[in-house]
Amino acid sequence: MTNTNESIENQPLENEISEISPEMQAFFQRADSFIQLANSQLSPEAHTAQVSASLMYSSARYSASVASIGFSNADDFIKEKQQIIDFYSKQFSQMLSDNLDDYARNFDNYAKLNADNAK
Repeated sequence: MTNTNESIENQPLENEISEISPEMQAFFQRADSFIQLANSQLSPEAHTAQVSASLMYSSARYSASVASIGFSNADDFIKEKQQIIDFYSKQFSQMLSDNLDDYARNFDNYAKLNADNAK
């Protein structure tokens, strides 16, 4: 890929870090802000799967825009389409795997938080 995107592969999850660097603190704060925004979209007309789909779409749309930075024309950009897809897919897959593992380790705590928030 032509543009530079810092890989966060193998980065520990927020609750696995005893001391979080300011950079990682800012990373998790941004992520938490997006989660809060997504949660605020939940309603009888928009259930979790619908909000999740909108969030994934917006992430894909934003990522396409970010990936285009540094290219001077569409032909060069589209030549790297598969590399861009592979990069973002690998990042998402790793983040999802890490978060599923975290959720499994903390399932009872997270399930209780979800139940408390539903009240």
